[in-house]
Amino acid sequence: DLKNPKTNHNNAGFTDKERAKFTALMQSGFVDSFRYLYPDKRDCYSWWSYMANSRARNIGWRIDYFVVSERFKHRIEESSILPEVTGSDHCPVMLEIR
Repeated sequence: DLKNPKTNHNNAGFTDKERAKFTALMQSGFVDSFRYLYPDKRDCYSWWSYMANSRARNIGWRIDYFVVSERFKHRIEESSILPEVTGSDHCPVMLEIR
């Protein structure tokens, strides 16, 4: 997930090869815990460039994940992105399981 996919196509982190490998990982029996709980939620990012005041404008990328096996997904209680935590160009992500 990223704010501007068209202008970032083929940039590091969003190449066709990287996207295909991540898709293959998901198809091999893994689940993106955040998307499992929030399939339609938009504008949720875990990284912002230091340029152009990107974080304040929420122009970011979701590049930090908790990926779990398909067999484990029923144990996901919560998966969150914590953008209010600053100090880095990334913010923490959280996974709560039972």
